[in-house]
Amino acid sequence: MSILNQVDSEIAKAIEGELKRQRNGLELIPSENFVSRAVLEALGSVLTNKYSEGYPKERYYGGMEFVDIVESLAIERAKKLFDAEHVNVQPLSGAPANIAVYSAFLRPGDTVLGMDLSHGGHLSHGHPVTYMSQIYNFVRYKTDLKTGKIDMNNVREMAIKSKPKIILAGFSAYSRDLDYQEFKKIADEVGAITMADIAHIAGLIAAGELNNPVPIFDVVTTTTHKTLRGPRGGMIFCKKKYAKMIDKAVFPGFQGGPHENNIAAKAVCFKEAMTLEFKEYAKQVIKNAKTLCAKLKENDFKIVFNKTENHLILTDITVKNLSGKEAQNLLDEVGIAVNKNMIPDDLRSPMDPSGIRLGTPALTTRGFKEEDMEIVGELITKIVHNKNNETIKKEVRKKIKELTKKYPLYKKI
Repeated sequence: MSILNQVDSEIAKAIEGELKRQRNGLELIPSENFVSRAVLEALGSVLTNKYSEGYPKERYYGGMEFVDIVESLAIERAKKLFDAEHVNVQPLSGAPANIAVYSAFLRPGDTVLGMDLSHGGHLSHGHPVTYMSQIYNFVRYKTDLKTGKIDMNNVREMAIKSKPKIILAGFSAYSRDLDYQEFKKIADEVGAITMADIAHIAGLIAAGELNNPVPIFDVVTTTTHKTLRGPRGGMIFCKKKYAKMIDKAVFPGFQGGPHENNIAAKAVCFKEAMTLEFKEYAKQVIKNAKTLCAKLKENDFKIVFNKTENHLILTDITVKNLSGKEAQNLLDEVGIAVNKNMIPDDLRSPMDPSGIRLGTPALTTRGFKEEDMEIVGELITKIVHNKNNETIKKEVRKKIKELTKKYPLYKKI
């Protein structure tokens, strides 16, 4: 960053510090990943200079020859990757994508049936603290605390009672796969639109490792980072009959000019996701998550939802006499990044909940395998069991240094 160092050394120093943190720590936040250098190059390209309101061949500005090529490639690659009839690649992230869908299909006061935040849902699925909850009526289904699964009979009963305009299947802290066909049956029975939010698992779906709702549902939203390993952004899939509604809802309904440098980076990550290497990566993400889950269980961690079938693990850390915030801060001290998270029907506050959430996408990108995840599980256990032992913390930091040296990140950047 020689030029940035000359122009703004403070920002350059902060970026260098973040690169060092990523290189030298264990990233276990399930919504985070490491993009390729190709994605980084596209993201930092001259496309950031261009305004491009509208859609390919239908823009409000001139000089669109190359931008149209970029966005068209992103669209076609995404359609192929997810077996989609129509794709909008302009949403700036996952929450804006969800809001655009709501605005396309709903009128103020309409009902959405989605997943409860404490049971794994996302804020943008209608949590009371969000602005959308003031416009639409959100009702929330939960998981069965014994089985760890979503009680589809309960979802059906709630759908019949609440008569939702949209039934939303999706999550940010749920460790099981979903039965989209069952959601579709219920939606058809009550005349609701089917919507899925696959932000966390899009990469695993693209690789064929988890069920794909895109050919089944009316509309599907996702982020393009997380398991898909692209830039921070969003995307909406829908049936052809809803294409104009969705496109109009995104622009001019909710957004202005799209960020074409970001869309170029999305196109690159979609191409990468079509490779055999990516498919193997996705398989390893799940293997690593199951290995880490088993190791934590072995060390008497309480696993919420009983097991993992995807990339993440939610654990009730209060059984270790720690709150989620305390555990997060404790692990941060030694270079292990996790995030505090609510557990089903959590009695603690969202800012200091009962759980922590862990995931394997980022470490898998670095090259970690099952045997490495067993070590990671032991390191987490050591810290949690010895929160005031500085000697143990020093040992763990040393082991983390060995692991990160074994799997270097961004050797040249």
